[in-house]
Amino acid sequence: MRELILPKPPQFQSKQEERLYRKQHLAAAFRLFARYGFDEGVAGHITARDPELQDHFWVNPFGMHFKHICVSDLVLVNTKGEVVEGDKPINAAAFAIHSQVHAARPDVVAAAHAHSLYGKSWSTLGRLLDPLTQDACAFYEDCGLFDDYTGVVLEPEEGKRIAEALGENKALILRNHGLLTVGHSVDEAAWWFITMERSCQAQLMAEAVGKPIAIAPNVARLTYSQIGSHYMGWFSFQPLYQTIVRQEADLLN
Repeated sequence: MRELILPKPPQFQSKQEERLYRKQHLAAAFRLFARYGFDEGVAGHITARDPELQDHFWVNPFGMHFKHICVSDLVLVNTKGEVVEGDKPINAAAFAIHSQVHAARPDVVAAAHAHSLYGKSWSTLGRLLDPLTQDACAFYEDCGLFDDYTGVVLEPEEGKRIAEALGENKALILRNHGLLTVGHSVDEAAWWFITMERSCQAQLMAEAVGKPIAIAPNVARLTYSQIGSHYMGWFSFQPLYQTIVRQEADLLN
């Protein structure tokens, strides 16, 4: 019987090719966030580190709805928060948070933050998620808590505190604020956000009707090893990418 091999993240022949790939997947992530209702006015941002200018990142224009974002709308920002490619402004909070996360974590290619309903609801509890479901185990012992809220994040120093709270984890719960996820690819960061939002919803629903039974720590760690890797984050996003590109091909413009 022929062995079937799972797809792997692509290898690139040039930085230009890699840049286009990241931008296409970033635009797709915004379209998916819009579809899942992760939009809240002008709040929310996903960033992707530029593969050539490692201290620059691509981000969504401030005030543009996620469902309208195309590759050509994305904005490139430098370490000073200056737009060096694109003709639209950026969210000051996006720069304050993401610039510090990217600076503190050279391994992070992408970071996602939005004011999603269940994520911000869960954040008010000031607690980490429990390993109640298989999906929630992706964050078992791999999630931080920023147990403070001081208003809209506009200063890099506050972003630095957030980066410190994230540490080496893939996710962070910002108390009274929402969720932040990171990854070695745009795909991974976006997938962790989507599944973390759903895990928040699942725990809120379970606790609303009873006392949930948690997965045992040793089993939670095993499950984490099975579903919580960088590869599984990337791979889990691929069906969503394929679907949104097929249905909304204009995002590639």
